[in-house]
Amino acid sequence: MLFDSLVGMNQKNKLEFTPDVVLVPLFLVLSLWVVFWWETRFGFRATHFGIYPRTGVGLKGILFGPFVHGSLEHLFNNSIPLFVLTTAVFYFYRAIRWKILFFGVILTGLGTWLFARPAWHIGASGLVYVLVSFLFFKGIFSKQFQLTALSLLVVFLYGGMLWYLFPIDPRISWEGHVSGFFVGLVFALFFRKNPVENKKYEWEKPSFQPENDPFMKHFDDDGNFIELPKPSEVVPSTNPPTSVRVVYEYKPRTKNEEE
Repeated sequence: MLFDSLVGMNQKNKLEFTPDVVLVPLFLVLSLWVVFWWETRFGFRATHFGIYPRTGVGLKGILFGPFVHGSLEHLFNNSIPLFVLTTAVFYFYRAIRWKILFFGVILTGLGTWLFARPAWHIGASGLVYVLVSFLFFKGIFSKQFQLTALSLLVVFLYGGMLWYLFPIDPRISWEGHVSGFFVGLVFALFFRKNPVENKKYEWEKPSFQPENDPFMKHFDDDGNFIELPKPSEVVPSTNPPTSVRVVYEYKPRTKNEEE
């Protein structure tokens, strides 16, 4: 029980929108831009805060490397998917969102430090691949229509990122991408029993009574749709009125009418 509570294995994720669903991803992306602005404003290069594989000095990059970017294009290419994907994780996987974010950074960075080629590895793209991989495989494994639809949306938006898992450009840390991709897959397998709470509609509840439902009243016993009278339509009474009130309005004639 304690282990389950720590890793969130048996906790259900409630599909509920709260301000932190957007504010946390926005703060995360803004922090990347603040670091880049600081580098540009003061002429400071923070590349040495990245990951340099299999060296002691390169270990600090596991935490700081995702905040450092080599160019404005590099930063922009990571900012939009990072915001979109983090928002999706925070909304659909509320019970494990911080675990995915924190351990995704740590494990991806560690994998890059262990297996990447000797060079400075910077940028948040490793975390982006964690989120893409996790959202895709978790939706497929869950067999829930909301999460499967999310998986298909991720493929539609970011399916092209698959090419950057291969060394097609020496300037790109494809090792970090591969590390993030496999970390996301492991998370999807590890948290496969972490479901999204399915919202039940009124007609799905045991207490539902069709005869009292306003919509079901529009159907007869044979299933034919019938038009019910509107509440504003008053059926005239067959009883004679008990009294009659007559109101007269006097309107004087004008000169033109007299002529």
